[in-house]
Amino acid sequence: DPQLALFSGPQQIAANDNWGGDAQLTAVGGAVGAFALADAAGKDAILLITLAPGAYTAQVKGIDGGGSALVEVYEVP
Repeated sequence: DPQLALFSGPQQIAANDNWGGDAQLTAVGGAVGAFALADAAGKDAILLITLAPGAYTAQVKGIDGGGSALVEVYEVP
């Protein structure tokens, strides 16, 4: 059960725990070739955000402890 947080410097600017089956996330993910999310009740953490040019940090941590995570970043046209 990952939690994803996005930072600009020390300031957290966005976060997500469970994606919740959002239709916009499904549509955008399909358009950019991301892995399909078949389970609306899944525990995947997803952000869809518009960012200004700059440096950002993505932080993933397990809600219930350790684990492994895969972070993917896509540019949405």
